[in-house]
Amino acid sequence: MYKFITSKQRSKLMARIRSNNTSPELVLKNKLWGSGIRFSRKPSIVLGKPDIVLNKQKIAIFIDGEFWHGYRWDEKKKKIKSNRAYWIPKIERTIARDKDNNKKLKRTGWKVLRFWQHQIIKDLPKCIEKIKKIMKRSLK
Repeated sequence: MYKFITSKQRSKLMARIRSNNTSPELVLKNKLWGSGIRFSRKPSIVLGKPDIVLNKQKIAIFIDGEFWHGYRWDEKKKKIKSNRAYWIPKIERTIARDKDNNKKLKRTGWKVLRFWQHQIIKDLPKCIEKIKKIMKRSLK
């Protein structure tokens, strides 16, 4: 594992992390588009700013990064060594916000799908099938 020598190096690396158009997001979007599934990208009017929105079926799709959204959080938070007072509350707020947004979207008739980045990278066909399944149910 790479060790950071200075806070400046860490800061520079963290600044390069994008919040949209990540590799997994682009892979999923391209596969959906290639499958003939049309969608909106990051419409600001939908709560939580989903990465992909299927307006006709009212489906909001989020692609969550493992670190930022707390994948296996109980295990991972023990491993955070530097600046714990900052990172732990920040990620826990993100987890709580995600849950709250899911509830609010569902209350207003939206179906919410959340994929971890590693799911898209490792098993894209399964993710596409899950989306298609929800789309079929939405049209009934």
